[in-house]
Amino acid sequence: MAAARLLDIALPKLRRVALINLSFAFPALDNAARNRIVDGVFRSIARLLVAMARFPDLNHSNISQWIGYEGLEHYLCAKQKGRGVLIATAHLGNWELSAFAHALMTEAMNVMVRPLDNPLIDELVETRRTLSGNHLIFKKDAARTVLRALKNEEAVGILIDQNAALAEGVFIRFFGKYASAASAFVKLAHHSQTPVVPGFALWDEPSQRYILRFYPEVPMTGDELADTQRIHTQFEEIIRQYPDQWMWIHRRWKTRPPGQPPLY
Repeated sequence: MAAARLLDIALPKLRRVALINLSFAFPALDNAARNRIVDGVFRSIARLLVAMARFPDLNHSNISQWIGYEGLEHYLCAKQKGRGVLIATAHLGNWELSAFAHALMTEAMNVMVRPLDNPLIDELVETRRTLSGNHLIFKKDAARTVLRALKNEEAVGILIDQNAALAEGVFIRFFGKYASAASAFVKLAHHSQTPVVPGFALWDEPSQRYILRFYPEVPMTGDELADTQRIHTQFEEIIRQYPDQWMWIHRRWKTRPPGQPPLY
């Protein structure tokens, strides 16, 4: 928890961004309530870091002490269709542990990643991400590699909740405001006819461990805007249930529709 606290103190702009975001999403809350949510965000980040530090010690015999399943049938049902599975996920709960644990509890998967700016930290993180058997897909050669994995009936997990550049996204409604969301994911899903299943590792306070929840398949229609909106509407519903586990410190509404002023 100390590392996350130091992050909060050293980079006060992160809390400022989070409070701005929360004013959009929860306008009825007072500043004290919003600050409590931000405190929870930093605790959530701390739990993620602690879990990652323990990856070398986690295996088939002890992973259940850290995480359990709910809704695994949704993943298995999608997998039976023989077209692979696209797991739509977000920076919610513990996205690192979700993929790591799924490999130990069910089967290895592919995870799309973006290299970190610091090469030494990036090497450490990449090594830990693959300890349970998962494969990394780098964004620079993503399309071909993802299609190959899906053809082999494998699962691919992709984080799709962050701000997208104007040329890469469509504007959907997210917590009542227009947000630019990358549309490549839904286009890929429709083109490959691959089922899309949302999944998140969410902290459960009563049991003091994570629950990896898979949700029912999200239908893809080929309508780029409608399909992107459908996924993000579900993201919003889940984030509202676990507001202190999402990355409010990210400038999610940075890209604005043409003619609209910046929000940060």
